[in-house]
Amino acid sequence: MSMSFDQYMRDMVQPMRDELTSIGIQELRTPEEVEANLPEAKGTTLVVINSVCGCAAGQARPGVAQALQHDVTPDHLFTVFAGQDKEATAKAREYFAPYPPSSPSIALMKDGELVHFIERHQVENRSAEEIAEDLSSAFERFCR
Repeated sequence: MSMSFDQYMRDMVQPMRDELTSIGIQELRTPEEVEANLPEAKGTTLVVINSVCGCAAGQARPGVAQALQHDVTPDHLFTVFAGQDKEATAKAREYFAPYPPSSPSIALMKDGELVHFIERHQVENRSAEEIAEDLSSAFERFCR
């Protein structure tokens, strides 16, 4: 029995993708999908740079899920998967200047402009609850 590396990786990361898509976050898997959604999004947009690392599993994805239970949430919810959908991730990161590439990370945009950003180092050393609190505060500030 033989399985290709690409198939193995798709099978391994699917549950990590599902954690976000099952709560209503839309995946952007190509640069064209990123271009069709990010620059034209009116109002507020959350973009989660997903990854396979432990801090994405233990802190970032659960923190995002908790924050989306808040009364005030962004108008649009998107995710790209670093290391998997490389071109889409690179295209999304163009909107996050001046921040260097970081995964996992979480961006909040308003009318196409970055207004709040959580870098990997801000995920690694905080709990899911702290990340949810950070995001909820940003939602209160920018999504009303």
